[in-house]
Amino acid sequence: MTLKIADSIRTSMVTQITNAIDAGTTGGLIRIYDGTQPAKGGTVTTLLAELVFSTTSTSSITGGVATFAAVTQDSSANATGTATWFRMLDDLATFVADGTVGTSGADLNLTTVSIVITQPVSISTGGTITAGNN
Repeated sequence: MTLKIADSIRTSMVTQITNAIDAGTTGGLIRIYDGTQPAKGGTVTTLLAELVFSTTSTSSITGGVATFAAVTQDSSANATGTATWFRMLDDLATFVADGTVGTSGADLNLTTVSIVITQPVSISTGGTITAGNN
């Protein structure tokens, strides 16, 4: 059976996620890692890059979809490696969510998953989180 969840509930779900990202006083974080993605919130692998959400991470939330505002690029990647997963955190590095990284069909799609130390890493604005079962 597939549930069809009301848009108001789906919107509440993504609002809770973005509220967690925005919990601190500055922008939340997107940290990109290599290697095998750990269990939810588990021990991280090598940090390749760290990007920063706007202080208010979303530009809109409606119909169970949160659309992100601008994300500040990492002007100098921390390490060289193949991006395979990411973690979203608040500005105090409190865990919010993990996801996959790829060039298509992943939770976070990058132009390339090959990250090179000291090189810039960016993601496009307008990314979204969607609560399922619409």
